[in-house]
Amino acid sequence: MARLWLHLCICLQIAGFCTNLLLAQTPKHILAQTNNNTEIRCELSKEHAGVYWFRWSQERQNFEFLIFSNLLGKATYGTNIMQDKFSVHGVSSHTSSSLHIRHLHASDNGTYYCSVSQSSQLLLGSGTQLGVVDVLPLPLKTTQAPRSKKPVRCVTKSKAAGKKGACSPLVWVPLAASVLVLLLSLVPIAHRLHRLRRRLWLRAHRQ
Repeated sequence: MARLWLHLCICLQIAGFCTNLLLAQTPKHILAQTNNNTEIRCELSKEHAGVYWFRWSQERQNFEFLIFSNLLGKATYGTNIMQDKFSVHGVSSHTSSSLHIRHLHASDNGTYYCSVSQSSQLLLGSGTQLGVVDVLPLPLKTTQAPRSKKPVRCVTKSKAAGKKGACSPLVWVPLAASVLVLLLSLVPIAHRLHRLRRRLWLRAHRQ
């Protein structure tokens, strides 16, 4: 075990030196809520005598041994590790191992690695970063801005068309003037009709 820990320390000093693509972990990132549970899966493609699980804490700068589970399902826990918090399942299948973490807390933040011993070396998995928060962020929603109700105005034609708008003063002022001239021209006609009507009325009464 001392040789394994020594090799592990060397791996930590040279980032990625011991990570092995034969030990693929899923998912790569987990964001979970406080007091919930989570699971990290490790796919195994090499023969092994059991699976180790470690946690690297960036905040504490500490690489901690959590649990080892052999092919018979017997678990060995690290120092000060609560046995009711961590458990390993699926080791006997030789193809996968799952680390179950219960009652998540902020102290569980870190990067978790599965690992197997091979030829006196400790091969690390690809790693899974776990973040624990009190409240999960809400998913982003794409909302459309409400359409403003504008009062209906007189529509004008585009200036690009080279035409004056229908509401332009150059259009309605001459039109209003034409109507006024027409009304003024009707005044004499109405006056003549009134005089003619009066004459006919007087003539009818004289007879």
